Amino acid sequence: MFLDDTAIGHHHFMVNDKGAERELVTNARFDVKVLFISAYRYAHDASERWRGNCLTSLNARTDDNGKPSVVQADQQGESTSVVSPRGREALDGCVMSFAYWNPEILRQTRLLNSQTGQYESVKIVAIGEDKITARGVLVQAKRYRITGPKNPIDVWYGADNHWLALQSTLEGGRRLRYTLK
Repeated sequence: MFLDDTAIGHHHFMVNDKGAERELVTNARFDVKVLFISAYRYAHDASERWRGNCLTSLNARTDDNGKPSVVQADQQGESTSVVSPRGREALDGCVMSFAYWNPEILRQTRLLNSQTGQYESVKIVAIGEDKITARGVLVQAKRYRITGPKNPIDVWYGADNHWLALQSTLEGGRRLRYTLK
């Protein structure tokens, strides 16, 4: 994980296939330092369960620079109940989070933010082909832009549709970027 060209932390995720279901376990830790003093800290831990391309449950805890947040979601029949700092709401149909590992998010018009619990309207467009370094190798990748969240997010997928990288331009023009290792 990099902010501009400075390493600031990690975002680990593991997807486990369990027959028709998948489980995602993720944790992210960032620590932005200015003159050796922490100016911003971020910690996020989440567990998601999926059946096909639909989120069936989510448990996420985030500390965004001292501001804690807990988001929980459970599929109940044809809707998904989401409990977050924003309150409780029911979302109809198949709900997907910002699950970059699943290229099916590229077809969505709304995605659940596991940090805030907000069901965000998104627009996703193909930008084109790029050569990027992923896992230490230069590869050809398809680039897409997700707009709608606070900061646009660019994601790259390989020829096999596996997610390879992410980049977002933050306030002040700084770039948050990570690639698979």
